[in-house]
Amino acid sequence: MGLIKHTNCQVCDSTDIIEVSILKDHSHTGETFPISKCGNCGFHFTQNIPDAASIGTYYQNENYVSHSDTQKGLFFKVYHIVRDYMLKKKKNLVINSSEKKTGKLLDIGTGTGYFSNTMIQAGWKVKGIEQDPDTRNYAASKFNFEVYDTPTLYNLPDKYFDAITMWHVLEHVHDLKGYLKKIHSLLADNGTFVVAVPNHTSFDADHYKSFWAAWDIPIHLWHFNPSTMKKLMEENNFELINLKPMPFDAAYVSMLSEQYSSGKKLPGLFKGIIFALKGRYNPMRCSSVTYVMKKKA
Repeated sequence: MGLIKHTNCQVCDSTDIIEVSILKDHSHTGETFPISKCGNCGFHFTQNIPDAASIGTYYQNENYVSHSDTQKGLFFKVYHIVRDYMLKKKKNLVINSSEKKTGKLLDIGTGTGYFSNTMIQAGWKVKGIEQDPDTRNYAASKFNFEVYDTPTLYNLPDKYFDAITMWHVLEHVHDLKGYLKKIHSLLADNGTFVVAVPNHTSFDADHYKSFWAAWDIPIHLWHFNPSTMKKLMEENNFELINLKPMPFDAAYVSMLSEQYSSGKKLPGLFKGIIFALKGRYNPMRCSSVTYVMKKKA
């Protein structure tokens, strides 16, 4: 297994790298991984990560919700209730941000395909990217749309898409700068780029600390907050035009976090509701944040 240790920041390229903690993979292997931050811009990232060819085994986990369609258990029931509500919110965000009722969309990390299908039903022409072959085949067969493997991303035509979405995907991408460069080229002029990621400076992250489930190491390679996301996008020729809270993420993240810390999920649901209510009115501290960018020339 090849391991990667970063010696420079992927946001500002500084070599002032500081180890700030060592975290445990609570969901799968029990292994520990260091978290470092950039002393210049504050960007956090996981160290000693498995390379792209080796990391797949860490996704083979029944709790990995984006690759699952099961509704067994309280956690998955909560997840699917929230997902169904958020699909409409995400659709409206893309339509309003792009200022297009219909258009061409690329959904990177399409998972089981529910968001892509929501956009198809709204009249959009949608292509999906999904790295996991079983999940990719499931989405394509269930919703009858084109879903490609990850390498195909680099063969798609430039300036083709009106909008590109990455719902909880960017934190998983090994080639961060390369991905963003390609996404920039795929977008039409003034195209819209929507990214949702966990926020490690959220209320729930502060509460659960090392047990916060959205650290999710080692498959979460990068750990964003509103400040570092803005800097990353500026460095890659995107203009941040809006950010939206994703307060419901606090509910299922807190359920998992509580299980890791106390062995019980239910208290986490109640705590998560409180964090969700607080985050709804303070996006900078919300469990997850959706960022809306426009392509700059």
